[in-house]
Amino acid sequence: MPASARRLEAAEPAERVLVITRVFDTPRDRLFEVWTKPEHMIRWWGPHGFTTPYHELDVRPGGAYRVCMRSPEGREHWLRGAYREIVAPKRLVFTYAWEDEKGEPRHETVVTVSFEAQGDKTKLTLRQAIFETVTARDAHEGGWTSNFERLAEYLAHL
Repeated sequence: MPASARRLEAAEPAERVLVITRVFDTPRDRLFEVWTKPEHMIRWWGPHGFTTPYHELDVRPGGAYRVCMRSPEGREHWLRGAYREIVAPKRLVFTYAWEDEKGEPRHETVVTVSFEAQGDKTKLTLRQAIFETVTARDAHEGGWTSNFERLAEYLAHL
């Protein structure tokens, strides 16, 4: 294999990694809580216009979650995963997979959410990898960005 092809192969996975950083105007403990308590999560999870009519969360290492997000048009999007690591209030690591029509998980990614205290604010860094395609990564970037806007709105009313 030519060296140029090896370089492309080596660079390709990095292109399928999503990293988003945002500072929230809330203390780290509170931000961690709204990520781990179902009564909070259902109020901000999903892009603008979506609702969360169903959720199961077992927030502990090895615990599973399953969520249904309903679009404004009424289309249901089911996802599931398992919590791999929980270090309160610093980090969450969990798997993330959309379900197909039969309820079976499709391509699985790993999401790491880090919470860094910055005075009365919190710097959140989300890393999700590895996507099947750059297009899938970009779609998730739009979804998470909208999610974070809803999260900021929810935090402002707590």
